[in-house]
This record gives sequence, structure tokens and C-alpha cells, in this order.
Amino acid sequence: MTAVTQPRPPFPPFDEESARHKVQAAEDAWNTRDPERVALAYTEDSVWRNRDTFLVGRTEIVEFLRRKWARELDYALRKELWSYSGNRIAVRFQYECRDASGQWWRSYGNELWEFDEAGLMRRREAGIHDVPITEAERRVLGPRPEAERGPDRPSLPVH
Repeated sequence: MTAVTQPRPPFPPFDEESARHKVQAAEDAWNTRDPERVALAYTEDSVWRNRDTFLVGRTEIVEFLRRKWARELDYALRKELWSYSGNRIAVRFQYECRDASGQWWRSYGNELWEFDEAGLMRRREAGIHDVPITEAERRVLGPRPEAERGPDRPSLPVH
């Protein structure tokens, strides 16, 4: 991958508004399911832990995301700011997808993010747990509607 690295505002140190903006931007990018676009938010040597998978660098991130979205069909994600300090942000999230057999899943998780001075994520650690659901139990039906954006948006349900 030979994309030119561009700064990604907002830049640390984060306040509540800039941290919320960063979380929404990440949610929007991941909901595109475009591995190359998503990877541009990370440093060239970004370090990830995703469940039991460890990655280093954008090339590995792109390959990982291609595999992920090839098996996680109709993927839709919601992220919520949990905490922030300096150049770090913690989020909780839920996403839903179905597998090739048609089984729907809701995945719950937490992420710890660390950014460089250009606003690129240099570290991402994600713990994720999957719960089988029926199609009727789905509640994440695509990208977040405009009415659910901003500081007063609804909180993610815990179950």
C-alpha cells in the first residue's frame, strides 16, 4: 500500500468534543467496509491487537480487514466514547453481521486507542465477544442516521 500519509484532525491532546469527533469518524470509516480507507487512519507502523490476532502496519491491517468483511456480511457498527486523556481514547462498541450460513451475530467490545501528533492511530487494542442473535433481534441496521449523531446521541444498550 503506497498511500501518502495525511494528518487526521482532530489532533491530541483531546477534549470531549474532539474525542467524540474522532470516535464518530472511526465509526463512519469502518461502516464503509473499505479496508484501504480505514487503514489510512493508522500510522504506517500501527500496532493492533484484535481479539487473538496481532498486527503491525497498514499492509497487515488491510489484509485483516479484507478477510474480516469477506466473512462478516452486512456488517454495521456503532461506537461510543468511553473515556479520553491526552493522546488516548477508549471506546465501547457493538456491531452486527451475518455469516455465510445466514446466522446473525452481535459483537460487543472495547477498544483502547493511542494517537501520534498527526492524529493517526499508532496503537489499537480490541477485546470483542460475539453473541448469536436472530434477524428479528437486530438493532444496528446500517450507518448511524444523522438524527443520532452528536453529544446527545443515544447510548449503546448493554444487552
